[in-house]
Amino acid sequence: MDHAIDALIEIFTWVGFGAFFVLAIAVVVAWAADGTWLPAEAIIDRDGGDPIVRWFDADGDANSAPLSASDAAVIGDADAASIWYRHGWQGRMRLQRRPAGLRALTWSAAGMLALGVVSLVAGWVLYFARG
Repeated sequence: MDHAIDALIEIFTWVGFGAFFVLAIAVVVAWAADGTWLPAEAIIDRDGGDPIVRWFDADGDANSAPLSASDAAVIGDADAASIWYRHGWQGRMRLQRRPAGLRALTWSAAGMLALGVVSLVAGWVLYFARG
């Protein structure tokens, strides 16, 4: 029975650290591919059919982007909003600095690291407890 527990802890340790390594690489790749997003204060133009977000970027250029249905629901009836726009691009904006998928990927990597550490510590405790 002790050998089965040792093997299970060993498997969880390797899976935890291995999955952390793979997910950490995926986090870095996703973060780099996301690009640079800068903050801006934008006004919401509701003249016409769909609401349009308008802002000035860091270079002083005027930008605009249509407001998606989900972003419009978050903003509500406000006349202004804090946004993030893609540096060097026209018409790209969002309400969060980083995408939700990157946050989920980061938490997954952290969870796998925690699994590896807890399994490693449990293995050491069992090793020294048996003498």
